[in-house]
Amino acid sequence: MRAVIQRVLRASVSVQGRTVGEIGPGIAVLLGIHHTDSAGDCEYIINKLAGLRIFDDADGVMNMSLEETGGEILVVSQFTLYGDARKGRRPSYSEAMPPERAEPFYNEFMDTLKKRNQRVSSGIFGADMKLSLVNSGPVTILLDSKKAF
Repeated sequence: MRAVIQRVLRASVSVQGRTVGEIGPGIAVLLGIHHTDSAGDCEYIINKLAGLRIFDDADGVMNMSLEETGGEILVVSQFTLYGDARKGRRPSYSEAMPPERAEPFYNEFMDTLKKRNQRVSSGIFGADMKLSLVNSGPVTILLDSKKAF
């Protein structure tokens, strides 16, 4: 599982011109699901999202986590995080989990995340989404559960 995390002042996602998810200060997460991902990959990413110390403390040092600041989370599914462009000019997405398996996996990820943090919003799985955000810092972190174990 891969997650691109951006610390944001605000973020929103829309589908067909209608806002379907939005947050204030917190993190925007672009989430890619690998075809071999399991519950362990979900747990790793969720724990990192909650505990990653990327928010400023009173001294302006990144010492605080999302849990400590009470920030919000916006999650947008993005299979293109598994795009492989090493050969040719058209990326291959064969490493991404097929949509019929990925959607229930994504829904379980979201349910688990919501149990840990009440301030979770998301896009619509498989939809053509437009993401708007104001990156704070900027701070952008890449997580990959396959590189964690």
